[in-house]
Amino acid sequence: MGVGRSWRPSNGVCNNNLASPRQQTKQHFWSRLLSSSSQRKPTSWSVVCGSMLFALGLISLFTGHVASDLEWYSQRLVKRSWYSKLDGGNHAPIDIWKSKYSKYYYGCSERGPHFPSAVHQQFSNGYLLIATSGGLNQQRTGITDAVVVARILNATLVVPELDHYSFWKDDSDFSNIFDVNWFIASLAKDVTIVKRVPDKVMRSMEKPPYTMRVPRKSEPEYYLDQVLPILLRRRVLQLTKFDYRLANNLDEEFQKLRCRVNYRALRFTKPTRHLGQKLVSRMREMTNRFIAIHLRFEPDMLAFSGCYYGGGEKERNELGEIRKRWETLPVLSAEEERKRGKCPLTPQEVGLMLRALGFKNDTYIYVASGEIYGGEETLRPLRQLFPNFYTKETLAGEELKPFLNFSSRLAALDYIVCDESDVFVTNNNGNMAKILAGRRRYMGHKRTIRPNAKKLSALFMAREKMDWDTFARKVRSCQRGFMGEPEEMRPGRDEFHEYPSSCICQKPFKYSDMENESRENLTSQGKPIISDLNSAHGDDGGDDKEFSSLQRLNKANLK
Repeated sequence: MGVGRSWRPSNGVCNNNLASPRQQTKQHFWSRLLSSSSQRKPTSWSVVCGSMLFALGLISLFTGHVASDLEWYSQRLVKRSWYSKLDGGNHAPIDIWKSKYSKYYYGCSERGPHFPSAVHQQFSNGYLLIATSGGLNQQRTGITDAVVVARILNATLVVPELDHYSFWKDDSDFSNIFDVNWFIASLAKDVTIVKRVPDKVMRSMEKPPYTMRVPRKSEPEYYLDQVLPILLRRRVLQLTKFDYRLANNLDEEFQKLRCRVNYRALRFTKPTRHLGQKLVSRMREMTNRFIAIHLRFEPDMLAFSGCYYGGGEKERNELGEIRKRWETLPVLSAEEERKRGKCPLTPQEVGLMLRALGFKNDTYIYVASGEIYGGEETLRPLRQLFPNFYTKETLAGEELKPFLNFSSRLAALDYIVCDESDVFVTNNNGNMAKILAGRRRYMGHKRTIRPNAKKLSALFMAREKMDWDTFARKVRSCQRGFMGEPEEMRPGRDEFHEYPSSCICQKPFKYSDMENESRENLTSQGKPIISDLNSAHGDDGGDDKEFSSLQRLNKANLK
């Protein structure tokens, strides 16, 4: 077997002396900022910031500060000021169904001109076996990173093995959930992928494949220094429990490869896609637009969180027993976890948040969830707030039978409907919430609402001390910056799977056009569906009786 070189793109050249991925990413990012700033039309803000940068540049000669860092902050200041000007200030109304800026952004993950093609398996450094871990979306992150690791090592990737032994106990293989032939073909230019190690190679091996587990969020250098030598020596290597085993911040070409895997190559099987689209169509037949809520409120989720939801000793005992499954979990204070915003919102809290944002009682919702702790009693307040309440079970009926014993395939159906919804809402910050948030940003910044749990938790605990109008106004204030607007994106923020900044590009536009469009939107719409921080009910005034009823529900059922 020939020995291919492991590599990382650096200035368009393939080499063995690799620079730090963080340094490369930072250099590329600053160069893009500098080039983009040079193309901007002069504005009064540019003059001010330019003068500031000139002065600070002189200071940098003595202090050692980098001017490009300061320029980034100045551009953020200009951008925020511009957003504020178009919106009419911090208290301007926002469209709760769609961001008015989304059309100026698009997903861009094409291979760069200097990104070399994949080497044939005959000339690769060996075969890489991957054993993923967790539920469907946790495994999805593992598969995505496995492709990138195979590229770093110049290895031939064997189709990853899915987890059959975790809490979900789904014995589905890769080909039962994903279109394996599409997966292999769509990534052929990036990484060579095979369904199994050739028999000839297996027979020639003196020892079984070497198995190892790498540390979480390992840098590419770790794979080159610690994993590659073993792969070269043993020819076949298996990495186990492969979830979040690759660093978050990588060279831009590797980040774009992550996006090509996650948003293009990982396509569900035809039966799953077919039923998933049926569910979407059935929602569309009833309404022009709907909300999808990913509701993680299963017993295992609550037990893992260490939170308490008012169920007394029964709840503490039940969740305490489940929590014992994880031997390494620390003892947590439920009250402190809630103050820190670490507790998933209850179904009722999600409903109240949405009503406070301005969604009406007749809004259609699709709830994606597993077994809800407390069953129908827990869901009842959400159903009262949104009677047009649907799930995959109510929409599919008998068609769901082939999926019922496979939790990952059921999760795939929820994934499809949530992805196609007009608004996606989550009560948690789990894997599906992050993966879908990132995908929806990539697909055009479709409205994605993530609860500001830290601030909302304090608000929910004090809800009985305020009237509905005050509560709703405070909720809307809390949710500023958590509504999936394009300006929430910034390089290096949180997990790349949630904020795929390297894969989102901005279309050329004129500020004057956007200002004119903003004015037209404010004057031409008869009754826009919006939420206003200065109004309790949005622009249309709302229904006083409806909100009085909601306030009574708040007092009666939220104790």
